[in-house]
Amino acid sequence: METNKTNGMIAAILIAAASIACWSPSESPSVDSSTPRPSATSTPSNTNQMSETNKAPTTMTGFKANLPTGFKEPTDDAGRLLLKEYGAVFVARGGVTPPNTVVFRDQAEVTSFQNSLKTSSENIGGFNLELQTVAMDDLRKAIADAKAAGLSISPRGQDSAKRTYDETIELWKSRVEPALKHWVSKGKITQADADRIRGLSPYQQVPEVLKLEQQGIWFAKDLSKSIIYSVAPPGTSQHLSMLALDVKEHEDAKVRDILAKHRWFQTVTSDLPHFTYLGFGEDELSKRGLKKTTDGGRTFWIPE
Repeated sequence: METNKTNGMIAAILIAAASIACWSPSESPSVDSSTPRPSATSTPSNTNQMSETNKAPTTMTGFKANLPTGFKEPTDDAGRLLLKEYGAVFVARGGVTPPNTVVFRDQAEVTSFQNSLKTSSENIGGFNLELQTVAMDDLRKAIADAKAAGLSISPRGQDSAKRTYDETIELWKSRVEPALKHWVSKGKITQADADRIRGLSPYQQVPEVLKLEQQGIWFAKDLSKSIIYSVAPPGTSQHLSMLALDVKEHEDAKVRDILAKHRWFQTVTSDLPHFTYLGFGEDELSKRGLKKTTDGGRTFWIPE
């Protein structure tokens, strides 16, 4: 997801990562609830009486108030950074289930979460894709609307929808390994340090990589900016939730409008082909704690 970002945004990464010790919540994620957390003014409800669409009570406002019940809020800088960068997916509702942790630690946690979901598969553009069922249903409607308008909505590749934890590791390695070799050759890091980082788990590598980036040792594909603007760290991708799709025709404003009509929105400003299923119309998103921002003629919905 290579895109050009401003130096100011990169500086934010460095500041946020400056005091990283352990970058994610210490608890293992729970996957049995997607109900928004009650606010101080709302009356607790019986979980057996939840609506089918898991809509948030009308008394609730703000991003944190709309996070899933039991959401593991990060207590470290890196975790908070990732919540800010990718957090819109956590307020998704309308019959879909968002994760309730910023990061899955391994494939077992991802598998447990994905197995708890109601999903559907479809061959789109020659690729077999899998999404949460309601998200897939609305994608089919968007594709039909596009076709009626003489347009297409298709995935960029086989990994455009559901991904496994192992696939996110492969994307991570595709940035980390070349960068390590490059910076060793330039004398910026020692071979011993590179070997030590290689020996860490992907989960443990994240703070190490961000620490090096504080020194201008960049790990994005072009080695000119932070890795976070190139790939999502392992276990943090919205594709693990099966509520994300990379769209080939993302440059077409009409395509973006059709996707938004069917509750698919752009939510990651550093990833232009990426769309997130939120389960609400645009007029509801601000009530869920998301704010509208524009960049390069595009509309993004990001956490407040």
